[in-house]
Parts: sequence; structure tokens; C-alpha cells
Amino acid sequence: MRGSNQEEKPLLFPPPIRIAPYGLQKATRETMSETATPPTKKATRAGNYFISNYPPFSFWSSDQEKEVRAAYDSEPIPGTPLGLYHHIPFCRRRCHFCYFRVYTDKNGQEIRDYLDHTLVELERLAAKPLVAGRKPHFIYFGGGTPSYLSGRQLTDLTDRMKSILPWDDAEEVAFECEPGTLTAGKLAAIKEIGVTRLSLGIENFDDHILEINGRAHRSKEVWKAFERARSQEFDQINIDLIAGMLEETEENWQKNIEEVLKLAPDSITIYQMEIPYNTTIYKDMKESGALVAPVAGWETKRRWVKEAFAELEANGYTISSGYTAVKNPERTKFIYRDSLWGGADLVGLGVASFSHVQGVHYQNLTEIDDYVGAIDSEKMPLKRAFRTNEEERMIREFILQMKLGHVQADYFRNKFEISILERFARPLEELTNEGLLKVVDDAIILSRDGLLCVDNLLHDFFLEHHKTDRIV
Repeated sequence: MRGSNQEEKPLLFPPPIRIAPYGLQKATRETMSETATPPTKKATRAGNYFISNYPPFSFWSSDQEKEVRAAYDSEPIPGTPLGLYHHIPFCRRRCHFCYFRVYTDKNGQEIRDYLDHTLVELERLAAKPLVAGRKPHFIYFGGGTPSYLSGRQLTDLTDRMKSILPWDDAEEVAFECEPGTLTAGKLAAIKEIGVTRLSLGIENFDDHILEINGRAHRSKEVWKAFERARSQEFDQINIDLIAGMLEETEENWQKNIEEVLKLAPDSITIYQMEIPYNTTIYKDMKESGALVAPVAGWETKRRWVKEAFAELEANGYTISSGYTAVKNPERTKFIYRDSLWGGADLVGLGVASFSHVQGVHYQNLTEIDDYVGAIDSEKMPLKRAFRTNEEERMIREFILQMKLGHVQADYFRNKFEISILERFARPLEELTNEGLLKVVDDAIILSRDGLLCVDNLLHDFFLEHHKTDRIV
């Protein structure tokens, strides 16, 4: 059953065979055949569960450069916010669950060279009619590990970016950090460049679990980093956790919630562990013939997040999405998320970055040498793209806003001249009958159980030819 609401406590792992080089628990095909529950429903399989865009990336193609160029050569739609994303693909260590484009072997000169090329990319795009003269509404530095850069590198990079595309009026400048990279001087530099939202990728507070999952930092660095960040008085400090990491237990998960409440950050983001195909864990699974990932099953992960949300609410937090709790919803905003989910233009810089401009989605080349080479050749570093039509843009905004736990029908009537209650009447009725949402007056409101499995519900709203196999 999709989005099971059962409160039973299944085994964290199927009967294991101990063969992993870093302590992973594995299940072979033979082992899986002995399990009572079909693995597709409860266990975690390899694949991407989290939905970040529509149509799915598998429908994007490499022959769409003309569409991308046409988007940049057009005038912006009045009232559309502009955002800027910069990908910093460098890390001290690659996490075993990481599926982003990252590098752990680049020297200082290679890093400087990469940053220089992203500035060339920005300069070229900023001269296009779509971008020229516009001031970014939000900025996002993601990775990889943006805080891997030195304070001097960050200052130089952002000064040069601002000289090309000023962002003095930006409502949000978000910056991802790995706690072990945050010296007092580094945090002072991050504050000085104008960061308003600092996000700490803590994931877990237990040193063994951090190690077994390939994280570079340790728990003592978390507390130091957080105290230093608090002293800088950032507008918002967010903490990321992951439910269902390798070898995580009931006791450990409860301890994580206790620890995060002690820190009392402005917001807490909790992801449910998934195993995309380009992760170390998947490669290890494939080598051994495992069908099930050696992490908590979906029912367990959803129950853990449900328990965490309840604890956070009891301590004054408000649940603002399927992944997020905020201390003060009036003060703590996610401008990047809300703007992007409302159809904002987003210009992505750097290797493997994603952009969304004038209804055209595209991704940059995914290898750093290819990206640098394209910039040097004065070519657009395009990997794949997709031009959406009006219906696809409507669906994209609808499914992304479903992740907030509530959708207002009048937003879509006003923007797309469509009644989503009529357009999606059948799936809405089915999900209502399953107890996963309800329609109240002019709003769609997800139940807590529906919110916790929201990514799996969104497929019901895809166009038929875009539907693919669900993971759970």
C-alpha cells in the first residue's frame, strides 16, 4: 500500500550478509526472496525518490541548445523573480550517499581556475536580454561544500559576482556548510559577503554513524560551528538531518532529536535517506547483487520523521513542508524554495548546475573538464534541456507546492486560468479516500502521513507519458 500509515516497527535491514568494506549490511537476491514483504513497498531500493522538478530529468535531451539560447534572448516576464545558483563542487570527503557532482582531489590552482570560469559564464549570461538590468531576488551557494573555500576565495568570488550582477537588494543569500570547515574566520567572511541563511549539513550527531556514512566532520565540530555561527548573528541558521542513515537505530534517532533541540536552530530540514544510482552505497550494492539498500525501510524512516515533527511541534516549531520545521514562521522564510516553486527564473552557474529560465529547464555539463573546456571555447556548457509548455509548467508548480502540505486553488486560477480541483479531481478523490489529503473549501491540505510520503504521491499528477515506476 502506498504511503503506509502502519505504526509497526519493521527490521531496519533484511537478514544481512556482512561483506562491506566500510561495514555496510547487504542483502542478496536469494536473501530477499525469503522476506515476507515485497521489497518495493517497505524496503529502500536504489533510485531517486525525491522529486525536484517536472517533467522528470529522463525526458530532457541534449539537442535543446537553441531553446536555451532563445530563452536568454527574450525579455523577462514582468514580475518574475530572478535567482542565482552557484555550484561549488569541492569537498573534503565524498559521502557514501552523495549523488551530487563533487571533487575531493582538486588543488588550489584548479579551484581558482574553476571559479574564474564560473565568473565568465555569469558575465556572458548577465549580458543577455533575459538577465541584463535585473537584480537577483535570491542567491544560493550549494555543493559540494561552499564552505570548503577559504575566506579570501569567498570574498574574491562574491565581489566579482556582484560587480557583474549586483545583489544588494536580494532578500535571501543562502549558503551550505560542512561543520568541520567552519573556523571563526571563515564564518566572519561568510557573514561579511552578505549571507542571510546559513545551512549546516550535520545529518547525524553520532561519530560512528558519521564515519560509516563517509561524512568528514565529527560531533564536536558541530557544536563549535554552531556556537560560532550564532555569535555572527546570521538571520537564519538551518540544520540538516537525514533519517535512516547507514546503521542508524531507534535510540540514535531519538538522540538526534534531543541534540537538535538543544541547539534550537531557526529551522530544521529532515530528509529521508534514499540511494540514487551514482552513490557509493549503490555501487557496493550492485557489486554484491543486493536488491535492498542497507538502510532503514520507508515505513521506519517516515515514522522517525513523524516522531521528530511531533517533538519539534511540542517545543514550539511549526512544520512548514514535508521536510522542514521552523521556529518562527513569520520571520523564517525559504525564499529560494518558495520562489523556485512559484516559477522564478533561476540562473545556475558551474558544473552540473540546474537552471530554469522562461519555462526552459537545463543542466550544465557534468564533468569539470568538459565544463571548463566549453567555457574556454565560448560555447554554452549545456548537458541537457527541456522546454515546457503551459500545462507542464502548471503541473510543475502544483506538485512542488504540494510539498508544502497545502495548495491554494485560487493561485492556479489566477496564474494559469485552470481549476486544479477539477483538473485533478480523480487523483484527489483517491488520495482523500486513502486518508492522505483532504479538500477544504478552496485548498488542498495534506494529512501528516500524506506529507511524509508526498514525493510518492506526486506521480499521480504527472501527465500519462511522463509517469515512470515509483520507488515506493
